[in-house]
Amino acid sequence: MADTTSFSALSKPSYSLKPNPQIPQKAPLFILPKTLQKPSLFPQKPCLSHNTHITLSSKNPISDLVSTNEKSPDDFSSYFDDDDDKPREECGVVGVYGDPEASRLCYLALHALQHRGQEGAGIVAVNENKVLQSVTGVGLVSEVFNESKLDQLPGDLAIGHVRYSTAGSSMLKNVQPFVAGYRFGSVGVAHNGNLVNYRKLRAALEDNGSIFNTSSDTEVVLHLIATSKARPFFMRIVDACEKLEGAYSMVFVTEDKLVAVRDPFGFRPLVMGRRSNGAVVFASETCALDLIEATYEREVYPGEVLVVDKDGVQSLCLMPHPEPKQCIFEHIYFSLPNSVVFGRSVYESRHVFGEILATEAPVDCDVVIAVPDSGVVAALGYAAKAGVPFQQGLIRSHYVGRTFIEPSQKIRDFGVKLKLSPVRGVLEGKRVVVVDDSIVRGTTSSKIVRLLKEAGAKEVHMRIASPPIIASCYYGVDTPSSEELISNRMSVEEIREFIGCDSLAFLPLDSLKKLLGDESPSFCYACFSGNYPVQPKEVKVKRVGDFMDDGLNGSLESIDGSWVQAPLNQEVHKVSEVGKLSSLQN
Repeated sequence: MADTTSFSALSKPSYSLKPNPQIPQKAPLFILPKTLQKPSLFPQKPCLSHNTHITLSSKNPISDLVSTNEKSPDDFSSYFDDDDDKPREECGVVGVYGDPEASRLCYLALHALQHRGQEGAGIVAVNENKVLQSVTGVGLVSEVFNESKLDQLPGDLAIGHVRYSTAGSSMLKNVQPFVAGYRFGSVGVAHNGNLVNYRKLRAALEDNGSIFNTSSDTEVVLHLIATSKARPFFMRIVDACEKLEGAYSMVFVTEDKLVAVRDPFGFRPLVMGRRSNGAVVFASETCALDLIEATYEREVYPGEVLVVDKDGVQSLCLMPHPEPKQCIFEHIYFSLPNSVVFGRSVYESRHVFGEILATEAPVDCDVVIAVPDSGVVAALGYAAKAGVPFQQGLIRSHYVGRTFIEPSQKIRDFGVKLKLSPVRGVLEGKRVVVVDDSIVRGTTSSKIVRLLKEAGAKEVHMRIASPPIIASCYYGVDTPSSEELISNRMSVEEIREFIGCDSLAFLPLDSLKKLLGDESPSFCYACFSGNYPVQPKEVKVKRVGDFMDDGLNGSLESIDGSWVQAPLNQEVHKVSEVGKLSSLQN
């Protein structure tokens, strides 16, 4: 068992990246005197004085006891093309306890988290009869919910979920939150992350008679809860989570409790806040707290279980406590700039990333522009450090739907042109630095460079505010297989030639770690190094363009056609050396 890790370092400033001084960095005292402030002080096993007897539950916890609004899958169509060449954060979660408008607050919080998933949304609320009621659907939050739908979700206790998927018509049944009913009650769950031992757990449960209604790894959690013999009920959640491996930030709802859990490595973010009326709120990012006027109190610590009920907030722990490995890509791309993630301002992080690029990969230029929206803050940092004006050289359309009918006369780079429009007055005759957050397959970058040069740019210099991505993520991020990642196949100079820019530079990994200072070991860099904190021995990676696991029916074997095997060795070796982090053409 790994040693217990002190979490006090998570709130310390390092170098120029300082946590927000307006936000408390220490956990406050809660209502219950037995509530602990830091997981490093937790006992080996929580001692609870509860006498409820729990026996073995039904083998099939997924039930029809809840009311569900179903939207026809035929109303949903989406596609995954090369013009959307970014890693995808797959989920956002929210939970509210103690507010008479809990479901409406969840609805608003999910709006704030829409960037974490656009393909499905759902809310589960507990009504006055202690019945869990559910409304889920495919599409954006605003498309799934309306006034009448929210009226179906009364109560002061609710959880919500937004998800991303490339799945097709069978996706609706996989939209969370999931609700399970078994002999002693019912429970709802919303999950952000990915379990790397999902197949092993599912196979063992099926051997014991469990029947699965979906192919999502989240359903495994419900089966583990239903078959646990632990007591009282929330100890079933602890018991189940201690069998999980991988990334999970989850919120659970029962007839009278809201439970938040974060995996021992803390891969995905989860924060806690409180409204002025005392209502407790959990969310994936602080931007959701801001919208519903909840004050940020602290993170849910890695390996922590927070149980909220009429008696207050109780803190438990999962064992063991390894060193945290928080996803650095939350600061590079996933989270909104106005969020505070892992105790750090996302805006400040990205601004400093741009400053580092300007210092370590300078180039003579006339204007700095960004690939909107995720590259904007880093571009501002680059421009400020370089002393060059920042201008909007690319305008993003925020009204692009899921599909478009292309005219029979093909338009080159059609997908990119729908989303990004160059400003000729900014670009014509100029030496342009364009800042983006990452390069995945390189297809979009090449089209952007071509777009800028067609608009009159004299030179185009690409600056990427992340290190080269050479490995797939197994912890809740939808990335292509390693073979499809351009930085795994090419050197920086080869990438520069492929995308057609005049120079190319990435944020050096060593500089990123130096910036994080003493907290650097607490972050996960697997996508940049191929060194995985939790070895993905059995999980499979989505192949670009194919259906993903949680959108398919049938047995595990039927899924194999759309997946590629994970690496057997812990390290992912590049096909070619990255070499220097910048390649400047004379």
